[in-house]
Amino acid sequence: MKNIYLQIIDHQSDKFPVALATVTITSGSTPQKPGSSALFDKNGLIDGTVGGGIVEGKVQKMALDALMSKDSGHYQFNLANDISKINEAICGGQISVLIDANIQNSIEVFQQIKQSMEKRIPGVLITMVTRLTEKTVLINRYWITKMLKPVIPPEFLKEIDPVADSLISSGNPSDYREMELTLSGEEPSSLFLLEPVFPPAHLVIAGAGHIGRSLSHLGSLLGFEVTLVDNRPEYANSENIPEADHIIVKDIGETFNELKKDKNTFVVIVTRGHNDDASALKPCIASDLAYLGMIGSKNKIAAMRKRFIENGWASSEQWDKIYAPVGLDIKSQTVEEIAVSIAAQLVLVRNSR
Repeated sequence: MKNIYLQIIDHQSDKFPVALATVTITSGSTPQKPGSSALFDKNGLIDGTVGGGIVEGKVQKMALDALMSKDSGHYQFNLANDISKINEAICGGQISVLIDANIQNSIEVFQQIKQSMEKRIPGVLITMVTRLTEKTVLINRYWITKMLKPVIPPEFLKEIDPVADSLISSGNPSDYREMELTLSGEEPSSLFLLEPVFPPAHLVIAGAGHIGRSLSHLGSLLGFEVTLVDNRPEYANSENIPEADHIIVKDIGETFNELKKDKNTFVVIVTRGHNDDASALKPCIASDLAYLGMIGSKNKIAAMRKRFIENGWASSEQWDKIYAPVGLDIKSQTVEEIAVSIAAQLVLVRNSR
């Protein structure tokens, strides 16, 4: 799933409005964590989730009502119900959900997020929630990065800025914060929800064959920004691999020499032969990648390891950091199963960071 805030830009219009529901506060056992969001239109769920099941069913009904009334609200759900209550959740905790029925008021902020993501600049989405009545709230949103500061009262920015800076520096997309702030002499206080937003992990696939094609599809579904590299235009094209965000038709070794390699880059090498595999692998060996994996039988991997170490292209320690053979061992038989095993390993590494 692509970033939910970019989905808003694609779906929101005056003719077909959408509502955004976001989990804000949780305690105990809950189906989702703070920051989890879902988009709804008049027909129901478009994308995302606030937990599924009974809770999401209730949130969907509230979102549809909110689209009709244009009233946003902040609601709490008790999930600690007895198992005999068949129409209630029994997870055991409590969850609060913010429903924004006027998402069009924040479109400029989501545009700022989109521009930052395209430049791979992380930031923090600030959601200011001010309660107007017992059932309704006013929602204002702002986007802050290390270089871009929002136009909000200086008293608020003074408190928020260092926290936002810490969230960006931590690199943890799950580090969702809340702050309650009040302007001097004014009531009521406002709840500020701070959600770090980072560019998607970059998945670079060397090889546009059957596995590369299937992995591009899965990588896109899993929220990676997918780049496909191959020197064969008959394979490396948007008609053959429509899910890839970027397709590079060029010499593989040259491309990987030029490739930006950082802690948010995942490289999977699945070319048509060991020479192309080696061309992609050499420039990546000593890089600070989040993940480096290469397909191959145990015999092929062992032979390539010997070649790389004997030629001084890699040390034993560097080679041992490669996921080779690539993928989790799920007894894969088909191309699609191999792609699933690789995708599962990518998710495991991404979520373990």
